[in-house]
Amino acid sequence: MPSRAVLVRHPVALAGVLLTTAAAVVFFVLLIAELWGLFDNPYAGLVVFLAIPALVVLGLLLIPFGMWLEHRRLSAHPGAEREWFVLDFRSAGMRRRAMLVLALTAVNVMIVLLAGYGSLHYMESPAFCGQTCHTPMHPQFTAWQDAPHSRVACVQCHIGEGTRAFVHYKLNGVRQLVQVVTGGYERPIPGVVADFRPAQEVCGSCHWSGKNFGDAIRIKREYADDEANTETSTILQLHVGGPGAPTPDGRAIHWHADPKVQVEYVFTDADRQTIPYVRVTNAQGQVKEFTADGATPADIEKGQRRTMDCIDCHNVVAHRVAATPEQAVDRAIATGRIQRGLPFVRREGVRLMKASHATEDVAERTIEDELRKFYASSGRGSDPEVAGTVTSLQSIYRRNVFPEMKVTFGTYPDNLGHITSTGCFRCHDGSHTAKDGTMISAECEYCHKQIEPRP
Repeated sequence: MPSRAVLVRHPVALAGVLLTTAAAVVFFVLLIAELWGLFDNPYAGLVVFLAIPALVVLGLLLIPFGMWLEHRRLSAHPGAEREWFVLDFRSAGMRRRAMLVLALTAVNVMIVLLAGYGSLHYMESPAFCGQTCHTPMHPQFTAWQDAPHSRVACVQCHIGEGTRAFVHYKLNGVRQLVQVVTGGYERPIPGVVADFRPAQEVCGSCHWSGKNFGDAIRIKREYADDEANTETSTILQLHVGGPGAPTPDGRAIHWHADPKVQVEYVFTDADRQTIPYVRVTNAQGQVKEFTADGATPADIEKGQRRTMDCIDCHNVVAHRVAATPEQAVDRAIATGRIQRGLPFVRREGVRLMKASHATEDVAERTIEDELRKFYASSGRGSDPEVAGTVTSLQSIYRRNVFPEMKVTFGTYPDNLGHITSTGCFRCHDGSHTAKDGTMISAECEYCHKQIEPRP
């Protein structure tokens, strides 16, 4: 019976020893880094406490497997033992070679650590999500860069912590990678993520759901298609309030986010725009069910049930595409990016935004050619104001229209309001009625009131 020391000489067993040793060194180094708070990535803990220990276990399994292979070889060929070199540290040359091997091993371990952490960090970066692998997400990546959450990395909202999230989203990423390679992804990419995590988990680390906003003032500026681009201002006082904190009018839009209240609804379409049924459980535990006119029990039964949270209204906060060309051009005029002094600039800008183009390059050339041609008739085709307006309109187009992905103004409904999409009126349409005859209010002043502008 050969000794165990002889059996460990098999290459597989030696590979197990080396793998276990290297993984153990890496584990302790990463563990120290984790304890010092050097990692803020949601996957770092999984790498340190799952992936690296798994390599240690794999190495430990290889050792007995290699020993069994060596035992089988020696049993088949008695006396055919392997000749190995002898490590004699009494020799100065051997000591120098051993120190060199140890130094190179340390360097290799450091390289592996840096490469592993760097690749992990990069794969979770917005650049990777929007540019490297996820080409179909170009519209969302472009919108994100110009959004209030442009300093928030994609993974902070779209990927949770823990093993379940890691496995789920990485398997989903493999599916998406196959779709990118084969071109089998949807155009446009669906705007609603069916399994998006609860809002409190996604947004709660930055946004305090209990904040009382009171009444908020919003000014909406719109412009006419006449020569003077006549401005109309609408000033609204929104009863935002807070959970459990109504405004002086007794209303609070953020009542929907009150943790003491639960609003459940059934939707029957992928965009969650058709809602035939709403169930409200108030702070006292009383339940009231509202059914839309014409909705049947069969309609409700085949729909999907969801508990309402912040994302049901703030559904495009990080990837907002303008709802209409008129809205995009009006905002550019209001902020001075488009010169209101140019005659008919609002009308012409909207017309150019509504035109269809095969590619972004074609669109940019057409916008410049047609706008300069229009103002050339009045001798202003080369004015700096026209050049600035051309640049602004091209930017609006690049920001909101993506022909390759079939994304354009209004592709993704914005539920924050009800002017350009159903939004609030999905439930507040005056047709959702309870058995006792009460309805979900559709009165304008239930949520806001218009304020006359002061001179």
